[in-house]
Amino acid sequence: MQAHHVRISTFIHGTENEDKVLEALGTFIPEEIPDDDVDFEILETEGYFGNPIKVINLEIKKARHVRAFLRHFKMLLGEENKKYLLEHLDEKIDEEGVFYVRFNKQKAYLGEAHVDEGEDVIQIRIKVKAFPMKKESVVKAVEEWLKE
Repeated sequence: MQAHHVRISTFIHGTENEDKVLEALGTFIPEEIPDDDVDFEILETEGYFGNPIKVINLEIKKARHVRAFLRHFKMLLGEENKKYLLEHLDEKIDEEGVFYVRFNKQKAYLGEAHVDEGEDVIQIRIKVKAFPMKKESVVKAVEEWLKE
């Protein structure tokens, strides 16, 4: 599978330790990608009750780094996550060819990748390259990649 870019995002709630959340994000970034080659953004906002929330967005754009991310990502997944993603693949890919996967933030802090559909997650969005650029082509490309 090939991809145009990868976006990783999560929230840091006022009750969370920012360093620990950033460490959890680091679980998904391969060591060979220099920090300077990851676009990093922190947005400060408020929750419904006025509580402080930070939105963290990371983006990997360079082709060689996207390839390194995909190798690392696939290694992190493990068989159980791959099976789950294969069973839910159609709902994990949108009409624009973006593959969405959400991971448990607490487990990521421990260095584990565990697919999670909850609220407190790290979301990874992979803009997949496929021809023709149709959802069906992207589903097929991701399916083949997960099975290989």
